[in-house]
Amino acid sequence: MKKWRVAIVGAGYMAQEHARAFASLATVEIVGVCGRTKSRADALANAHGTVAYESIETMYQGTHADAVVVAVNELSMPVVCDSVFRRPWLCFLEKPVGIDLPQALAIQASARSSGSRAFVALNRRSYSATRKAVEELSQSEGPRLISILDQQDAAVAAASGQPQRVVRNYMFANSIHLVDYFCLFGRGEVDAVTPAVPWREGGSPYVVATIHFSSGDVGVYQAVWDGPGPWSVTVTDRAVRLELRPLEKLGIQRRGERRLTEVPTDPVDSDFKPGLRHQAEQVVRLLEGDNAALPTLDEATRSMTLCAEIYGHYD
Repeated sequence: MKKWRVAIVGAGYMAQEHARAFASLATVEIVGVCGRTKSRADALANAHGTVAYESIETMYQGTHADAVVVAVNELSMPVVCDSVFRRPWLCFLEKPVGIDLPQALAIQASARSSGSRAFVALNRRSYSATRKAVEELSQSEGPRLISILDQQDAAVAAASGQPQRVVRNYMFANSIHLVDYFCLFGRGEVDAVTPAVPWREGGSPYVVATIHFSSGDVGVYQAVWDGPGPWSVTVTDRAVRLELRPLEKLGIQRRGERRLTEVPTDPVDSDFKPGLRHQAEQVVRLLEGDNAALPTLDEATRSMTLCAEIYGHYD
C-alpha cells in the first residue's frame, strides 16, 4: 500500500489535531514537523514517530513530502505561505489565510505566481451535518433564503491573548466560519451586498447585511458584537428548512411539518475535531488524482472578500 507523505508546519493545537486526523488514515505517514517553538515541534514529532526540522526548506529536502499542512497563526501566514508555495507539494492551509483582505489577496497572488495547488481547511464545510445539508439541498432548484446568526466578543478575544491586530480583524479571524456558509449554500455570483446596520468599530453592537446572488438566492447576515448570541445557519426553500444549531447538528423541517427532525451526526465528528478527519480523507483523494470536496484557496479568498463587503472593512 502506498503511503502518502504529509508534513506539518506548526505545532500548536490545530497542528496537533490535523496530525491526529491524518495519522489515522492507513495510507498516510506523518514525515516531518516544523514549528516556531522547538519544544512543541519536538513533542508533536515524537508523538508521530517522526522528525522535527528547523525550517520548511530542510523539512522538504529531508522528506520530499507529498502534502504539507500549514497550521500557524494568522499573522504568520504570509511568510509561511511564501515559503511553502516554493515547493511542489500540495498545500493545505488553516483558515483564515491572512488576517485581512489585502493579506489574503497577496497570499492568493503568491500561490498563483508559483503555480501551487493550495486548499483551505474551512472545516465547517466538512462537518457531517453540513455535508448532509448540501446533499438535501441538491434535490431542489428553487430560490434559497440563507440566514446566518453570528456572535463575536472583541474583549474576550483580547483577554485570551489575541494580538490587537487580530482582535481588530476578528471578523476575518473568526466570523469567516459563518460568512463562508454563504459561499457554500448561495449559488451563482454575489451581485450585491447591502448593509442594513453597518459595522462601526466601537459603535453599534449589531451588524446586519443582505447578500443577493445572481441565482436569485438571498442571504441575511446578523451579528452581535460584545453581547450574547448563538451561532446558527438556516437555509430555506419551498420544500425544506434546514437548521445548523449548533453548527455540528442538522435539523430538517419539511413543508407541512411543524417540528425540526434532528439528523444523526457521524460519530467521526466526535472521535476527531469535527470535520478534520473528512478533510484529511479529501486531501488523500486529491493526492490520488481524484476530485475532492475541499475549498480551494480561490474559494476561500472569495469568502474573505464577502466578509470585507459585509463589514466594509478592508485592512
